[in-house]
Order: sequence, then structure tokens, then C-alpha cells
Amino acid sequence: MTGQRQREFLKDNALSLAFLLLLLLSLAGQALSGVADYNDQARTAQLQEISVWRYVTSSRFAVDTAENWQSEYLQFAVFIFLTIWLVQRGSSESKKPGEEGRESDKKQLLGRYVRDDSPPWARAGGWRTALYSHSLLVIMTTIFVLSWTAQAIAGRVASNEERMRELLEPQTLGQYVTSPDFWSRTFQNWQSEMLAIASMAILSIYLRERGSPESKPVGMPHDETSADD
Repeated sequence: MTGQRQREFLKDNALSLAFLLLLLLSLAGQALSGVADYNDQARTAQLQEISVWRYVTSSRFAVDTAENWQSEYLQFAVFIFLTIWLVQRGSSESKKPGEEGRESDKKQLLGRYVRDDSPPWARAGGWRTALYSHSLLVIMTTIFVLSWTAQAIAGRVASNEERMRELLEPQTLGQYVTSPDFWSRTFQNWQSEMLAIASMAILSIYLRERGSPESKPVGMPHDETSADD
């Protein structure tokens, strides 16, 4: 890749690259602060301290990470699905009132309205186009289910480690996923995600951020849902 192409690649993908970098920095911060907290507790209990590598490969780190990931992807899946059918007048996060539903082939560039530069599966027709038409929701929901499963498995291991230290019987996976601890951790994350979605949908009616695609134009009236075509 030439220098010009590298610069073009960085410019064209700057947003995703920036968030991937922030993700790595956040994971590093979580690992360093988490192992420090773990070792503080270990010293208090006169237990052996562990290394950063051992901490990031532990069930404790895994459950904390999966717990956050599953709630984030639940947020995306719910938001993607509900915004098909529900609207919020004046919100930049919503379609215009009256445009609820799957929309026409013309608006979705399907069937006889497909373009030469449309994705191959959008032009293929049949089951491939049908699957591609819902691929975003399918992937988001799949990642949510996998993350939630990982949270349950890692959470059970972490919980049983604590129970063993307290000389209690370990729990089966079924016992753990029906326990108050599992659902308390789950609902703590879900409620914060639902609050974040509601806040964004409502605040974008009345507040602006010039130049952001998440905001309406600064001078647009509050009751207009999106820019005029």
C-alpha cells in the first residue's frame, strides 16, 4: 500500500479506527485497574497476588467484559428493530412520522430499483437478498446472545471460585443463571442502556451539535424529524 493509499485509508476509516483504538485503551485500563483492585483484596485476605496476564485470562475479567458487551449489543439490536416500526417526532434518531415499516423496494433500492453498484446480495434476489435485508439485526442479536452466554459461563466460574473460598457448594450453570446475582448484574446493565437510548432520542429533539450526523441542523425546528428531501 502506497503512502497516498495509506492516507486515504486512514481518512476514509478514521471513525472506526478511532473507536477501535479507544476500545484497546479501555481494555488496557480495565486490565490494569482490575488487577490492582484484585491484588489489593488479595493482600487484605492474605492470598496470593496475580499478574496482569493471569488476570486478563481469568473468569473475573471475562465476566466483566462479556457483561458490558452483551448489554451494548442488546441496545443496538433493540434500537434497530424498534426504529423500523416506532417513531419519535423531532428526533434525529427516528424516521419521519408516516414512514413506519419496512419501506418500499424503491426506497430500499431493491428489485427493479437495484443499482449496478449495489451490494451483490442485494442484487441476487431470493433468499440471499431476504437474508441480507435483515443481516444487521441478525448479527447484532447473535453477538448479544453469544456475549450473554459468555457472561453466564464466566460468571458461574467466578462465582464458584468465591463460593469455594467460603466453603460453599459450587453451583451448576442452571443454578447460576437463575440466581439473583446473575440477574442483578444483567438488569444493572440493561437499564443503563435503555436510559441511554431514550436520552438520545429525546434530547436530539431539542439540542444540537453542529456538524454531527447524530444531530439535526442547528436551525431546524424542534418538531421536524429530519432534513427535507
